[in-house]
Amino acid sequence: MDHKNITIALAGNPNSGKTSVFNALTGTRQKVGNWAGVTVEKKEGFIERNGHKLKIVDLPGIYSLTPYSIEEVVARNYLIEDTPDVVIDIIDATNLERALYLATQIRELDCKVVFALNMADILQNQDIYIDDAKLCELLDLPVVFTVANKGEGMDELIDVAAELALSDKGYPGERKVKYSPEIEKSIDKISVELKKILPPDDPYSLRWTAAKLLEKDTPVLKHVLKYEKSDYIKELAENERQRLRTFFDDEPELIMTDERYGFIEGIIREVLHVPLLTRVDVSRKIDSVLTNRVLGLPIFAFFIWFMFQATFTLGQYPMEWLESFVAILSSGFTQIIPEGILRSLVVDGIISGVGGVLVFLPNILILFFCIALFEDTGYMARAAFLMDKLMHSIGLHGKSFIPMLMGFGCNVPAIMAARTLENNRDRLLTILITPFMSCSARLPVYIILAGAFFPEHAGSVIFLLYLTGILTAVLSGKLFRATILKGEEAPFVMELPPYRVPMAKSLIIHMWHRSKIFLKKMGGIILAGSIVVWGLSYFPENVNYSKDYSAMIDQVSQELTSVEGMPDKNQGKAEELKSKLIFLKNEKKLEHAEKSYLGRIGEFVSPVFEPIGIDWRGSIAILTGFVAKEIVISTMGVLYGADTGENGEAGLGPALKKSGMTPLKALSMMVFVLIYLPCLAAIAAIKEESGSLKWTFFSIFYTTFVAWFFSFAVYQSGVFLQTAF
Repeated sequence: MDHKNITIALAGNPNSGKTSVFNALTGTRQKVGNWAGVTVEKKEGFIERNGHKLKIVDLPGIYSLTPYSIEEVVARNYLIEDTPDVVIDIIDATNLERALYLATQIRELDCKVVFALNMADILQNQDIYIDDAKLCELLDLPVVFTVANKGEGMDELIDVAAELALSDKGYPGERKVKYSPEIEKSIDKISVELKKILPPDDPYSLRWTAAKLLEKDTPVLKHVLKYEKSDYIKELAENERQRLRTFFDDEPELIMTDERYGFIEGIIREVLHVPLLTRVDVSRKIDSVLTNRVLGLPIFAFFIWFMFQATFTLGQYPMEWLESFVAILSSGFTQIIPEGILRSLVVDGIISGVGGVLVFLPNILILFFCIALFEDTGYMARAAFLMDKLMHSIGLHGKSFIPMLMGFGCNVPAIMAARTLENNRDRLLTILITPFMSCSARLPVYIILAGAFFPEHAGSVIFLLYLTGILTAVLSGKLFRATILKGEEAPFVMELPPYRVPMAKSLIIHMWHRSKIFLKKMGGIILAGSIVVWGLSYFPENVNYSKDYSAMIDQVSQELTSVEGMPDKNQGKAEELKSKLIFLKNEKKLEHAEKSYLGRIGEFVSPVFEPIGIDWRGSIAILTGFVAKEIVISTMGVLYGADTGENGEAGLGPALKKSGMTPLKALSMMVFVLIYLPCLAAIAAIKEESGSLKWTFFSIFYTTFVAWFFSFAVYQSGVFLQTAF
């Protein structure tokens, strides 16, 4: 047998288990990027089967091939123009009618199709039976039952798809949707004319193209009009539309949709067998509690609080291990490299900067795991449902809350996710308030400050910060809707997919893909940022110190050597001298930083930050966070001297305490970091998605103003209370 390369496309509705099928088939052998020309995520997986190389392409989840959204355009263009060898349509077997609407449209494209009836185990639990043999006969295509989250049916599915791709079987010409005679007459009339102008190798089939012209499909019309002598086709299609409009007293596209559903109803009557007395499914029982009008929001708040508590508590142990590793690494290079600019670059710049962020990888992994768990179980949609009433108060619906929740991971894909909203004003409003949702890049700042200054309640403090972000987003949305974005609320029906048991492999893949972005930043923007910050803090190399630190350090070092050399050395005296030596070195380092180029910048901007309790070092860290929020920590690591803290204790937390930062100042800084302008990548996403520099600059200035105002209120209120009591 000749070994061939086979391309298989996975299509299906959102929440049909398509991603679970993709992960079950490909595992970690995946490549993630963007489709050419758009920012919609593109996933490809590569496997070998019976000597054949298979490329699995995971298309965006869609409900229809009528291109209203970017996802639908991407999916349809790929199916028509890239012509995969076979299409696997993932069908939610528990919602057959809805799934068949897309399935019948794919079937009309004249491509090789396999139906994967997913969630077959739920059917059995509900005593529902689908006659797969009858469905196969009615539509003339292979049908395979699967349970993707358990990996069941995957081998059979891929074998059937590969066999169909390699077979000589042509595209079935019959057993598609048959419209009423008047519509079929119009389709035939347009098809005859299309045959005269479309070349034989055109990827658009005649019947499908004719039907789409009757439905007033703009992209299809543009495709036809690019050929010579095709102008009359537009007039012909409009004449036929007018004839059908007169005949049916309704729009042709509505009539065709009704008749497609009629075709689907006929299939369902033949293949779907439901018992007269069906049990209330598990999802409804769970929803009776989780989406309860009284209990729903407190339960949701508890889950979010538990997520951040787990992120801090469980992540604390591996974080301490990584801190020890970074400290050992720093000490090792200090011993290996002679004192000078190279040692300072490696130890104070690269290791202190990058290592200071690397230690938070366990916390980031836990956060992304929890978010993936919410998504894969179906609870993310419930969260949007619960927030629907609150979102209505700012003129949005609950669907807008899904991009906002995604913002807990990263603001960039969250801002991009706003494109799924149908209304332009809703999209813009969601884009403007999403940056208030605290992304994972801000989490290390909270962990350091909350862990150092609120160790007993760190998880709760972090939860309250995220809650503050949500409330700020809601209040800002209400303000925008009442002023700059007035308009009627767009109607929308919330969809609640059934609950599912998440697949461990899928959770790990989701967590890893998102964490890879964090790791890539380590070797890219964070490394570069750390080096720049180090350079600005190191130069000029020679500064005029207020004290002769070198002489003082030499004197203490000599005293320490003499004490340690005594046979009956005084242990207490030696420890005192060690602490004094560390103090002098840190004091020298701090004065050098103050008189460096970075210190001069800090002194220049410090008047802006002094009223909110942030010193010049903190203000520099905040400024560098414009590039990427992770650099806030690496900058603090360089400027606060994270290598040694109080009593020689390693870590940034102790160093911050020694610097004079108080719990009130730490809280003010956390509030500012929570709200102020997003990173450079998020700003670029705002520009791309809003299509406007005006709204981009508005977002930058508004978020920064609100951050300063909130931090000012927190810090000055705290100072007043401390003074009063």
